[in-house]
Amino acid sequence: MPIDATQPYDDSNIFAKILRGEIPSNKVYEDEHVLAFHDINPLAPTHILVIPKGPYVSWDDFSAKASDEEIAAFVRAVGRIARQAGLIGEGYRVLANVGMNSGQEVPHLHAHIFAGRPLGPMLAR
Repeated sequence: MPIDATQPYDDSNIFAKILRGEIPSNKVYEDEHVLAFHDINPLAPTHILVIPKGPYVSWDDFSAKASDEEIAAFVRAVGRIARQAGLIGEGYRVLANVGMNSGQEVPHLHAHIFAGRPLGPMLAR
């Protein structure tokens, strides 16, 4: 169910539980500020979720409250993960849904990295 990205952070969300180690994940990258893991219901041959470790609901929340170090780490992690996964040559898509109209389902900022097949247009016309 899509969420309201203006709501306060809910630390019972699935990504918060993954960060606390309460739910396992198939980790592909981790540093002081970022965790990345394979999506359990992939929508492409490669589908990796990248999340900041801080309690941020949306891109707006993150850009307003995160430190410059957290923001840089998040952006750099996406590129590093794509390189490590060998996605640069064929291409990949980075998508961050924010709020109800976008279909954001988990109230923790996350970016999807999709790759491994032609992904088609961004939005249906």
